[in-house]
Amino acid sequence: MASVHIQNARKTFGEATVLHDVSVDMEDGSFVVLVGPSGCGKSTLLRMIAGLETISAGDIAIDGKSVNRLAPKDRDIAMVFQSYALYPQMTVAQNMSFSLELVGAKKNEIATKVQHAAKILGLEPLLTRYPRQLSGGQRQRVAMGRAIVRDPKVFLFDEPLSNLDAKLRVQMRAEIKALQKRLGTTTIYVTHDQIEAMTMADKIVVMRDGKVEQIGAPLDLYDRPANVFVASFIGSPSMNFIEGTVDADGQVFYAGSEKRRIPLAICPQNARGKAALLGVRPEHIVIDPQNGVPAEVLVVEPTGAETHLVVSLGGTEVTCVLKERVMLTEGEKVPLSFDASLTHFFDPTTTLRII
Repeated sequence: MASVHIQNARKTFGEATVLHDVSVDMEDGSFVVLVGPSGCGKSTLLRMIAGLETISAGDIAIDGKSVNRLAPKDRDIAMVFQSYALYPQMTVAQNMSFSLELVGAKKNEIATKVQHAAKILGLEPLLTRYPRQLSGGQRQRVAMGRAIVRDPKVFLFDEPLSNLDAKLRVQMRAEIKALQKRLGTTTIYVTHDQIEAMTMADKIVVMRDGKVEQIGAPLDLYDRPANVFVASFIGSPSMNFIEGTVDADGQVFYAGSEKRRIPLAICPQNARGKAALLGVRPEHIVIDPQNGVPAEVLVVEPTGAETHLVVSLGGTEVTCVLKERVMLTEGEKVPLSFDASLTHFFDPTTTLRII
C-alpha cells in the first residue's frame, strides 16, 4: 500500500495543454475517483500515474518516491482497463498468472496467489475456462484478479464497468468497493458516471477541461458544491438553477422574468440585494398547497417509487423528484416549495458559490 501525491502535473501534446497544473493528494489505503465529462483529462492523468504517458511538468510520487522517470513495470502498480485485455488463448488461471510468470515467480507462489485471488473474486469454478466462455462480469473479475495477484501498492481502474449492462454495473461497483475495503490497497478509479463516483469513493476529484474543479468527500461535494459545474455534475437528476434577484433582507428570491416570489430561510450575506442563481436539487422540492409557488406541469414521469416532474416556474424549467405518487397532467398548476435550508446560491457571472 502507498500514498500517491500529484503536484502541479501538466501534460501537453505539441501546442495543446490537456492537463493544467493538477495537484491531488491521495492517502494510503484510500479509494479516490477521478470523475468528469469526456475529454476532461481524467484518463490522461491515470495513464501518467501508470507511466503510460510521460509527464510534461510537475511531479508524481508513489509511496513518497517520485516516479516521473520510472518505467511502468517499476512503479508497483496494477491497472484494470475498460476492455478487460484478456489473452483469448489462455485460461482464466493462465491469464491471472501471466504477469507473475514474466517476473520469474516460483510455481508454488504463483499457484497460491492465483487461488487466493480466485477465492476472493468467486472465480474458483472458472479457472480452467477461456475468456470466450465467460460473461462480461466474469471477464471483469478475471481482469481484477490479474491485478490482485501482483499485490501492488496502487490499483488503477480506467472506466472498468463501461461495457457492462446497468444491472451488472450496480453489482460490480459494490463488489469493487467491498474488495478495496478488504484489501486496503490505495485505489484510483476513473469514470464519467457520477453515481459510481458517489457510491464508491472516499474522495472525489471533479475535473473539467484538464483542470480540477473541486476535491472532497462525496457528500461534501453534494452538500457544498464549489461552483455551478460541480453542482450540476454531482447529483442525479441534476441540480436546478433559477435566475433571479435576492431582496436586500435576504428573505425573498424573485425568480425569473415573472419574478415569482420564493421565500428564503437561509441566505448568504454576500447574495443579499444582488442578482444570483438559486440552486435547488430536485429531491428537495415538495408539493405545498399552503405556501407553494404555482408552477405549470410540463412533463410527468412516474417511476413507481417516485414521480419525476418537469415544471415551468417563473419561465424556468425545473425538475422535481417527489417521493409520493401524484396524479397530475400536463398544463396543470401545482404549488411547489423548496426546502429552504438546502438551497444554494451562485454568482451568475463567475458561476462560483456565494458564501
